[in-house]
Amino acid sequence: MKKVGIMGGAFDPIHLGHLLAAEAAREQYHLEEVWFMPSHIPPHKHQAGVSGQQRLEMVEAAIDSNPAFKPLDIELRRGGVSYTVDTIRELRALHPDLEFYFIIGADMVNYLPKWEGIEDLAGMISFIGLQRPGSFLELDALPPFIQEAVQLAEMPLVDISSSLIRSRLSTGRSVRYMVPDAVYEYMTRSGLYGLQP
Repeated sequence: MKKVGIMGGAFDPIHLGHLLAAEAAREQYHLEEVWFMPSHIPPHKHQAGVSGQQRLEMVEAAIDSNPAFKPLDIELRRGGVSYTVDTIRELRALHPDLEFYFIIGADMVNYLPKWEGIEDLAGMISFIGLQRPGSFLELDALPPFIQEAVQLAEMPLVDISSSLIRSRLSTGRSVRYMVPDAVYEYMTRSGLYGLQP
């Protein structure tokens, strides 16, 4: 079975930490592809008026040079609240020949018991948990069915977040080398996060 990683998130904006995480998971678990899936966010939560389409286009710009990375707009097209369990059910129905791995930060592994439909989800996919700076992972404290569904991967410790990037831009500070050049050019060209074309 072809192994495909799913990298979900708001990607508001996508940054080098996301790409490093995806590449670490791809390499360590021999994934043939990683699909980057922007989540649908209600309009009142958008930062600086960034739309779902713009977040998708930033993802496309970021991953364009890597043939193993693909964009996935399934949650944006569906709209509403994006529950991973619904998305994976849909993806498995569309691609019964694929084996899916959901890539998350180690900090999110601790919250898996609170995920909607986690028992069903853990039976359908594996999770790849990536260690991040400052994250504390208590795998032994999680229910056994979650422990069995989680595999851990190592990645370079890069302390970059989308919220940090938005904060720096809001105060006129540089985010060069935190996002791919193509994403920086897109943000500037589109006037996102206060950048001037």
